[in-house]
Amino acid sequence: WQEKRGLRELRVLENLKNTIFETNERVLPKCEQAMQDNLSETFKRLQAANAMMHRLQEREYEARKLQADKVMAREEKCIAHCEEFMKEQQNKRAEVDEEHRKAMERLKEQYSEMEKELAKYVSF
Repeated sequence: WQEKRGLRELRVLENLKNTIFETNERVLPKCEQAMQDNLSETFKRLQAANAMMHRLQEREYEARKLQADKVMAREEKCIAHCEEFMKEQQNKRAEVDEEHRKAMERLKEQYSEMEKELAKYVSF
């Protein structure tokens, strides 16, 4: 009875040894190869994704730069327009001031003549 039990345990250990040997010799190398193949493919995909992201970032940077350049140009144009407007306003103000000065001169002359006329009538 003990002998049969020992033989059964021996067969179980022999089967286990064969399973381990087969795993080490056949299954493990196949798994390693599959893992290497998949890892290589995954690495290639990762490199492609990185390249796409880099190109996308470049395009976004160029678009932002172009937009910023447009905004800057618009700002400069607006500033130039504002400066031109202010110069025009100063010129118009100078014209109006000159017209006002001339009108005041005419009024002073007119009032001066009116005073002279009035003085003639008062002396009678």
